[in-house]
Amino acid sequence: MSVCKTASSSSSSSSSSTAKAWIVHGLLAGAAIAVAIGARAFHLSRSGRLRSRVVGIIPARFASSRFQGKPLVHILGKPMIQRTWERAKLASSLDYLVVATDDERIAECCRGFGANVIMTSESCRNGTERCNEALEKLDKKYDVVVNIQGDEPLIEPEIIDGIVKALQAAPDAVFSSAVTSLKPEDAFDPNRVKCIVDNRGYAIYFSRGLIPFNKSGKVNPQFPYLLHLGIQSFDAKFLKIYPELQPTPLQLEEDLEQLKVLENGYKMKMIKVDHEAHGVDSPEDVEKIESFMRERNLS
Repeated sequence: MSVCKTASSSSSSSSSSTAKAWIVHGLLAGAAIAVAIGARAFHLSRSGRLRSRVVGIIPARFASSRFQGKPLVHILGKPMIQRTWERAKLASSLDYLVVATDDERIAECCRGFGANVIMTSESCRNGTERCNEALEKLDKKYDVVVNIQGDEPLIEPEIIDGIVKALQAAPDAVFSSAVTSLKPEDAFDPNRVKCIVDNRGYAIYFSRGLIPFNKSGKVNPQFPYLLHLGIQSFDAKFLKIYPELQPTPLQLEEDLEQLKVLENGYKMKMIKVDHEAHGVDSPEDVEKIESFMRERNLS
């Protein structure tokens, strides 16, 4: 693993030309529902605007059980956390962007390339709780919090904007996220989280196993399996409730925090995007993503 050094902070100039088109499931339907039911207190900001103020938070910790020091690993000369920051900065929906970490090494690295940093407690059990603590420490109030996973260094700004718009248009949801097509070779990889949604674009279930699973026990090449991407947005008021919810059986069994949201009866709006998913879950993934970037001349 490379130790963090201050690298060039120029953002990726290829973002606009390489951005993937995103499709929001049921976006127009969600907007119609919002108009029909009116302005409900839970979904309105204090100024009366519908979830209008948006903050992006990149939770980052050094002590990962699967990949120690992952945010600081270099990808073609830049720390991964820097690449994630530069991509997220291009999203038009974010009013503010900050890295939330409990490690001074990560904080020093981020300050070196110009990122905003908030120090959070080591007791945070997951990225969502870290986002909540960071939200409480911010000077300004926000209606939507986007949890941007630091291990998706090629995340498209349009995907960030897409999940924000989906949440803003679905007043019955407290959470939104994105899925893309699952590659057959990733079908049984437990690090690639799968998702199924209903016909209105709301999440039904997430799993590290292949879902749905058929009687043959094999991948059906005709079925449109979905891969969950590591980005999600929350209603800020719900995010304050989330840490108070007790861990749930499915969440603990699958080790997926979004299942706690579903098990407690809350709705999650999903969007379908066309995205080459290259998350970094293990040291081996670094070489894969560097090869992908070289093939497409991504700096």
